[in-house]
Amino acid sequence: MANVVTSSSRTQPSLTPAEIAALALSLAHLGTGPQATVARRAIRHLIDEVHPADAVIADTLSTLTEPLDGTTADRARVIAAAITDRMVVRLHYRDAGARTTVREVEPVTCLVHGDHWYLVAWCRLRSGVRAFRFDRIAAVESTTVPASPHRADHYLPWQRAA
Repeated sequence: MANVVTSSSRTQPSLTPAEIAALALSLAHLGTGPQATVARRAIRHLIDEVHPADAVIADTLSTLTEPLDGTTADRARVIAAAITDRMVVRLHYRDAGARTTVREVEPVTCLVHGDHWYLVAWCRLRSGVRAFRFDRIAAVESTTVPASPHRADHYLPWQRAA
């Protein structure tokens, strides 16, 4: 039998906001089934323990506890598989001006900032790292083209050298 820790026996949050975010990101593909609902409720309890003072962190953690809609979840699964398998994906992407481009990208990681999900990837069209908002990805297609390995910490905005 597993040991159960009740909330009254804890004196401080057991995880940092970054650790909670990592757990929540891994739940993104679960959809809206019973396990996903229970897991998200647990994440919300962890967030309540931490009481993030920073509004952006609070918004980000809140976004992570909301299930993705079915279409976005399907795209997220394709992207997650491409990251794991190190394969190029083809995006049909609408920019802020509603212009659509088709781009082959080498996915590096996914992240959430505020109330938006992003794919961070090496864009072959622009020859550089780009962040693609999930809500602007009209379609994503798997390919059989291997992607070059990219370390995520080299591509995140807070990791850039001054």
